[in-house]
Amino acid sequence: MNKLITLNNETLTMSSREIAELVESRHDKVKQSIERLVDKGIIVQPPMGDVQFQDSLGRPRSEKVYLLIKRDTYIVVAQLCPEFTARLVDRWQELENQQKPTALLPDFSNPAEAARAWAVEYEQKQIAIAQVKEMQPTVAAFDRIATQAEGSMCTTDAAKHLGVKPKFLFDFLSSQKWIYKRPGNSNWIAYQDKLQQLLLEHKIHITTREDGTEKVCERVLITAKGLTKLAKMLELKQAA
Repeated sequence: MNKLITLNNETLTMSSREIAELVESRHDKVKQSIERLVDKGIIVQPPMGDVQFQDSLGRPRSEKVYLLIKRDTYIVVAQLCPEFTARLVDRWQELENQQKPTALLPDFSNPAEAARAWAVEYEQKQIAIAQVKEMQPTVAAFDRIATQAEGSMCTTDAAKHLGVKPKFLFDFLSSQKWIYKRPGNSNWIAYQDKLQQLLLEHKIHITTREDGTEKVCERVLITAKGLTKLAKMLELKQAA
């Protein structure tokens, strides 16, 4: 299965089956890992496609696979088997070279040109490996947040998990259109799309007024999925 798949005639992708072969793992396990990364908000939902392959008896088979862009394949491998990083980099270089016009290939009969070509390839490989190594702590951090943050929590507690001040997080949520206030109301309300995406939820609680009467209020809580999403957003904001 030595080929890349092109989406919209421009974006190159690698299938989840190809990744499974690279890391010597079962395809269903790789797909499960991809789905977990999507659920945690670490990668976006990849499109699906059909690929043809031969089973262990040599019979032709068709299978549904995820089609991942280059960056996301690095994240998946960093999550599954980081020791296979170099193999993934080699495969991408091999497959990308197949997409290049023959005229762009270096003249390997010329020692100087061949040396330059190998130097460029080596440098690109080292850069890609370094990028994957940088991703590993990020993936691990997202996993830790998603694991520790079971259930939903208030914004103040979420700020502690994210390592920011509560006021900063409230302002950030408001600016990113996660929460808002109605005129004349001091309570924060979650945007409907964030509720539907299961990033936020509303919790009903009862407070007692000074005169002893009870008041029913709604409070916005951040889900574990929402916390992971925010961790990624804040990381990208700091890197910008």
